[in-house]
Parts: sequence; structure tokens; C-alpha cells
Amino acid sequence: METMAVNTIDIAERLADAHGLSKTQAKSVVEDVLKGIADAASKGEEISLNGFGKFKVQNKPAREGRNPSTGATIKIAASKKIV
Repeated sequence: METMAVNTIDIAERLADAHGLSKTQAKSVVEDVLKGIADAASKGEEISLNGFGKFKVQNKPAREGRNPSTGATIKIAASKKIV
């Protein structure tokens, strides 16, 4: 059985139905919440949503990897990810 992905529009539609909002209003609320989370993460702040989870930015150091097509060693740049 294939699992379905839920996107921003799906969440907004559910929010609109549950709270009597227009889809436009609900989409705006969802986008504002996501922007708040992204802004906090970009500042290095930990995000804690009670009943859902905790998120923080983690620095990933540079490392060596392999090109799957050629097998050649490549350098993978340092990056940040939300965990």
C-alpha cells in the first residue's frame, strides 16, 4: 500500500474545516506558523511543540563521500540540518 504525503494545502484544508475558516485564512495561518519555525531555526533556536516534538539545527561537518556513478572520492561540504 502506498503512503500519501500531506502538504501545506492539505493541512490548511483540514484546519479550515475544523475551525470554520476560509481556505485562504487557514493557508495563511499554516504559512505563518511554518515561517515562525523556519525563522527560529535559522537563528539557531530550539523549537519545542508540545505534543508533537522538539527540533534544533545541527551542524554537520564536512566529510568525504563517493560519487555513486564513478566511485571517485568527493568532498561533501559542511551543512546544517534540522533534527
